[in-house]
Amino acid sequence: MNKELIIRSNSEGVDFALLKDGKLIELHKDEDSNNFAVGDVFIAKIRKAVPGLNAAFVNVGYEKDAFLHYHDLGPKISSLLKFTKSVSTGKLNDFSLKDYPFEKDIDKDGKIANVLKSNQSMLVQIVKEPISTKGPRISSELSIAGRYIVLVPFSDRISISQKIEDKAEKDRLKRLVQSITPKGFGVIVRTVAEGKKVAELDKDLQNLLGRWTAMCKKLNKAHHPTKVLGELNKASSILRDIFNDSFTGIHVDDEALYIQIKDYVQEIAPNKESIVKLHQSNVPIYEKFGVERQIKTAFGKTVSMAKGAYLVIEHTEALHVVDVNSGNRSNKSNSQEDTALEVNLISATEVARQLRLRDMGGIIVIDFIDLNKADNRKKLYNHLRDEMKDDRAKHKILPPSKFGLIQITRQRVRPRNEH
Repeated sequence: MNKELIIRSNSEGVDFALLKDGKLIELHKDEDSNNFAVGDVFIAKIRKAVPGLNAAFVNVGYEKDAFLHYHDLGPKISSLLKFTKSVSTGKLNDFSLKDYPFEKDIDKDGKIANVLKSNQSMLVQIVKEPISTKGPRISSELSIAGRYIVLVPFSDRISISQKIEDKAEKDRLKRLVQSITPKGFGVIVRTVAEGKKVAELDKDLQNLLGRWTAMCKKLNKAHHPTKVLGELNKASSILRDIFNDSFTGIHVDDEALYIQIKDYVQEIAPNKESIVKLHQSNVPIYEKFGVERQIKTAFGKTVSMAKGAYLVIEHTEALHVVDVNSGNRSNKSNSQEDTALEVNLISATEVARQLRLRDMGGIIVIDFIDLNKADNRKKLYNHLRDEMKDDRAKHKILPPSKFGLIQITRQRVRPRNEH
């Protein structure tokens, strides 16, 4: 399997296209104007608490206030508020948390007004970018993501990605991470840490602690609201999240970006450095790799597939509806059931790709062609689940209903791809 990342740079920002065996499966845009990316941390001011919603509106410098629900405060919010105040006023210069006295955890079902006051300063992190009419969604449970681990200040929990299934490996990672994690911090071990040595994990941890210290140093003189910790540039953060050994090429058409990416790959996977290539042809990079052509054909209402089958994708306010059609296929299969299964399997693969490509969120209902046999319905359901395994957005797939509909919920944290 070939996995390639094609990176195109232009005056408005940077575009990323992820190809799997030459087929476009993900598109990302990094516009320079996006000051509210998922993962950014701001020092912000609470505008007001709204008891009815058990939430607060917080001024992070966006035209609409950000929304912070009580459940997104995290149990250690009192410690974080006190720490932020001491650091901002210059009273505290030790950011290590090892001797920092933690406050009592807040009550799980408490009231926002008992915890936050208007005009209070606090550190918040963007968990969902501003989408259409809504301001950003934020959390005050901070976390700083690295390549192998995620650092969680004001916590003592060590948790391991559930995707690592081998119990012995889970125990090994837990022991390793426990031995290197400083007091006052918790750690979440990411899936890619599987099989990694302590030196690699420690290097990642030190890097994250460095970013935490750099952020704390900014608090003393910061205006409110200000971004105090930016995510990595988009190229590095996309590579951090999706890069693995199956990548066979990263092609970049901008020299400065090429050097930056080469350095980053050299840091996280030295043996893969040679797959980063600078595109130096007169043919635009998206044309050369067939991305342009695929974008033109992939974003219409109708999506054609192999053997005459096609999908119709409709988007309403409440949900996305996908209809599967077999088209004018010549019926060479033995029976209608075999034809229906064949079309459904091709369609499931395409649906999984379209969800990532268009970054469709919310409820998605797919009307597959009716299957009479239970084991065929199970085959289809399992196939769709396999095809969506690589999708990084949180999603849940329900088994087919009596009418042959499959429902999916898929979480979206960024504005959707419109082309």
